[in-house]
Amino acid sequence: MAAISSIKPFSPEESRRIVDHLQQPAIFLNMTCGWPVLRWTAEHLSGCLADKLIRFRLGRKEETNTPLFETQCSYVEAKVTQFLSWTQGQSETDVGPFSEYPHSEYWAYADYKYIAMLFQDQPFMFEDVKWSEFGFEGRNGRESTLWIGTEGANTPCHLDSYGCNLVLQVQGRKRWHLFPPEDTANLYPTRVPYEESSVFSQVDVLHPDLRRFPAFQAARAHVVTLQPGQVLYVPRHWWHYVESVDPITVSVNSWIELEVDDVARVSEAVTKTIVFAMKSAPSDDNTDNWLNPTEEGKAPHDENMQHVNLAVRACARRQLTWDTRDTCPVKRDSNGQIKKNRDRVRNSAPFSVPFGPHLIPVCCQQEELRTTPKDPDVSSHTASRGTSASSVKPHEGKHECSSGLSQSRPCDGAEWTSEHSSEDCKEVKHTTITTNDLLDCLVHPDIITRVTELLLERHMGSDRNTVPL
Repeated sequence: MAAISSIKPFSPEESRRIVDHLQQPAIFLNMTCGWPVLRWTAEHLSGCLADKLIRFRLGRKEETNTPLFETQCSYVEAKVTQFLSWTQGQSETDVGPFSEYPHSEYWAYADYKYIAMLFQDQPFMFEDVKWSEFGFEGRNGRESTLWIGTEGANTPCHLDSYGCNLVLQVQGRKRWHLFPPEDTANLYPTRVPYEESSVFSQVDVLHPDLRRFPAFQAARAHVVTLQPGQVLYVPRHWWHYVESVDPITVSVNSWIELEVDDVARVSEAVTKTIVFAMKSAPSDDNTDNWLNPTEEGKAPHDENMQHVNLAVRACARRQLTWDTRDTCPVKRDSNGQIKKNRDRVRNSAPFSVPFGPHLIPVCCQQEELRTTPKDPDVSSHTASRGTSASSVKPHEGKHECSSGLSQSRPCDGAEWTSEHSSEDCKEVKHTTITTNDLLDCLVHPDIITRVTELLLERHMGSDRNTVPL
């Protein structure tokens, strides 16, 4: 019976092919049976980590209409045993620095913890994570990160610039609110606070301020609650807000590199150069805490420009390599730019993703829009709370996701009607534009994408015959 229970629904080769072809988030079930990492509960980890101090991020348990960015959180260095005592309300035991934060008022999150650093003196722990069974040979805990949180702990809505993501839920449940890349405009992207490879949304997706962000009404939420043992696949550039829904949660993830990351590195280097140049300049409105705690500090402009040049050269070299070595004709878009063809690493034969009892698509949830009787011009929004993966139905097509709402953007950020006077609009037009307002336009993903194309076009136009292969 033990041998039968260890049989996985997909072989490593099949899993890899599925991941290469998935175009939407999906849940893998029954793929992690027998993985030792499933023993990594917070209690188990407290014994493994002993007296090692871990950095925890703390936030208040309160509802607002704005995201709680990491720059606005409190931080403590504590042992996992102290964290557990705090979550269990054991005031008579050692809770360390958590004593200053009532558990009834705060949530705590040990997020982005690289397993390679946590267990550098216990490398055998890396083998507990077996991403190789998803077809990524040699990938284990060394290339993974650990997340330990309490109920309410969350990550602000954002997209990752690099790669795609595999997430294993180990303990407790987490609810994921995902939005497709096409919803970027509806999520009001910003690079302040700045963190490399993270584009944040200005919208609190659970309690949005629709007067400031009216286009969010058209966003297509894909919501799922991830259960222990399940693995979530997050495709490239899908927005996601993640919250813990059980008293203690533990999860492990790994970001999978993609060929298109070469171009993304150029975009990130350009973005960093612009943000650092403008936010480091003395200004009356540059007093905000704009640099995420995950960043090491403010790099000088010369250093940032060096990174731009290195990224452009590396990307151009890789593209020229594909030009000369690819057996297929190089495809270019209407602007003459090389189009990345993911089929280079896929089997050319037709492939249908085998959705079924072991692979469940995360589907689009219809937004719930309600009109407040006291003010019929203002819509309130309640994000769909989601369901467990086992109850999600297959996605039927893009039309079921459409809310049919207009995405027009009135001049004052509120719902525009003919009752608004021209004087109202005139007054708003003269509102002072801040550095952050300007940055939101300059480093908008669409703008940075075009700047990246122009840089690569210029470099490859001048160096096409000189870049070594």
